[in-house]
Amino acid sequence: MKRLINLTPSKPLKLLLGILPFALILVIYLVASDARLAENANDKLLPSFTQMGSAIQSLAFEPSKRSGEFLFWQDTLSSLYRLALGIFIAAILGFTIGLLTGAIPTIYSPIAPLLTVISLVPPMALLPVLFIVFGLGELSKVALIVIGVAPFIARDIQRCTQEIPLEQLVKAQTLGASTWQIIVRVLTPQLMPRLINAVRLSLGAGWLFLIAAEAIASTDGLGYRIFLVRRYMSMDVILPYVAWITLLAFLVDWLLAKINLWCFPWHNPNSKH
Repeated sequence: MKRLINLTPSKPLKLLLGILPFALILVIYLVASDARLAENANDKLLPSFTQMGSAIQSLAFEPSKRSGEFLFWQDTLSSLYRLALGIFIAAILGFTIGLLTGAIPTIYSPIAPLLTVISLVPPMALLPVLFIVFGLGELSKVALIVIGVAPFIARDIQRCTQEIPLEQLVKAQTLGASTWQIIVRVLTPQLMPRLINAVRLSLGAGWLFLIAAEAIASTDGLGYRIFLVRRYMSMDVILPYVAWITLLAFLVDWLLAKINLWCFPWHNPNSKH
């Protein structure tokens, strides 16, 4: 008798099983929406797809009467810019700190405990401090992403650095490599694909910090728009925006995975390169 733990679905079945939960959610939403709108045509809790399409069409393809901008695309560009800048800075800081603390014991001893403590501080608790120090502009929003993401990346890179076999370092030193040559030519190439993986894992937190900062103090952005229209219970705008954020997060994660595969095929055991 085959045990369930040993059963592996075929590719077509795997695709079908992957689509099934989304199809069920869609059907449940359509049924619930139709039922609520049948009782009250002005119900805002579960808008129809027609209502959501009309709302997004107005935001995406009709210029704002106040600013003349296409708000949907302006919000998207503003949020992506803040996220990209914050994650980029966090990746550089996290990689540098993680690499140095993982490779050099004299740096690890004073920095690692501090890094651990910093990583335990809730970044959202620092948001008022950032607004006071940096103001309500772009810097405070980017700083929140950096503070929230960089310690996670640093600790992950630190752990990966310490997991690299000691034999590699001994061989490099036997061949006359200095400390910095070992860091640049032995450790860094092996850690780059792990950095991309760490960034992928931190994207969810990055989006969270971004949306929170935009909701509190901003004049544009996806988070700003969601919290602006919530006072009117405009679910026909909120739900498409949430779906759009989810799609953007998925596309960014997919792109990073492809970059990792293209640039470092040796890191992926399933790669055919």
